[in-house]
Amino acid sequence: MAEYRVPLRYRISRPVLRAVFRGLFHILGRVKIEGRGNVPLGKPYMAAINHVSLFDPPFAAAFWPEALEIIGASDVFAKPGQGQLLRAYGVTPVHRGEYDRALLEWVTRVLESGRPLLIAPEGGRSHVTAMRRAKPGIGYMVEAVHVPVIPVGLVGTTDDFWQRARRGEKPNLEMRIGKPIILPPITEKGAARHEARQRNADLVMRHVAGLLPEEYRGVYAESAIAPS
Repeated sequence: MAEYRVPLRYRISRPVLRAVFRGLFHILGRVKIEGRGNVPLGKPYMAAINHVSLFDPPFAAAFWPEALEIIGASDVFAKPGQGQLLRAYGVTPVHRGEYDRALLEWVTRVLESGRPLLIAPEGGRSHVTAMRRAKPGIGYMVEAVHVPVIPVGLVGTTDDFWQRARRGEKPNLEMRIGKPIILPPITEKGAARHEARQRNADLVMRHVAGLLPEEYRGVYAESAIAPS
């Protein structure tokens, strides 16, 4: 499989966009980043976030210690403003709820080429703080390329963030980066294989939940894994 190389236009646009969004979030809110030392810089991994609102990916990407490849819902690309920003950064579209062989091959190329990838395993914005159950997609991806997963808890990136910021409240924004985890290998066949992928997706989100306040944990409230 051919090595993945970040196109030149994204190598130019990403540092600019990251700097702009860092500045905006610092102006609009009170930013706190924990766990930067848990990121294995220069190595392949997946960073998995909880997904409350449209502010999550730009917040995570702006303050991450290195530039990330990102996959995002294809329907967002049609929205004015948001679509242009996604294309400018080089976000790769994913069709939610569908098996996408081309996307899986792209993810494999990215990770085998040593690049890190940002993913929201819930498959879309929840619009509430409470987490929804993860889709099995991250289980498929890690099965194809055995890389660590870094759980990431985002706090404060709610739908009303912009309205609160405009009123001068400077809401708290936090990114809590956990230690890398290695998912169990999948050896099952047939329907049991799908269930194993879902278990791995749930395991990732249990670690994400452990980084979050109780009101954010949602369906993982009873099974959250606290950071060691």
